[in-house]
Amino acid sequence: MAIRIIATGGTIDDLDHDCIEDMPEHHESLIPDALEQACVTADVVVEVLMQKDSRIVTDEDRELMAEACRRCPEDQIVLTHGTYSLEHTARYLGPLEIPKTIVLIGAMVPLNKDRSDALFNLGAGITAAQLLPHGVYVTMQGKVFGWDNVTKNRNVMRFEALK
Repeated sequence: MAIRIIATGGTIDDLDHDCIEDMPEHHESLIPDALEQACVTADVVVEVLMQKDSRIVTDEDRELMAEACRRCPEDQIVLTHGTYSLEHTARYLGPLEIPKTIVLIGAMVPLNKDRSDALFNLGAGITAAQLLPHGVYVTMQGKVFGWDNVTKNRNVMRFEALK
């Protein structure tokens, strides 16, 4: 069965602007080109659900993400998300106990910039979705975290376990 990638925006998709008002109204996801660039051979279906800077993601948006996860036929899902509120979305989705493997990923540097961590995180997310049991996870910077045991340490720009 295919892996569903649900794109929601964020830095990984180059939606990280100093001023929220400067964000483009219509933005094409970079994820499809990234999959081609990375020579991904896994069967992947990309769905662009929204393109938002995660500083403005609401619980209504999170419910749209949950519904997209519920309704898609795939059991393995990678949800691309901005890192500002990625952990909040993981904590929203985790208790819903959707019977699928949902892996949230993001990036500190956009896919289309030099020295980006985005391709690595995307590949790690695709791999994690195939290997982990049902549940909600965050995969960033070579680590996998449970939905209830992750935080972004803004001082060092890294994701860490809470415990």
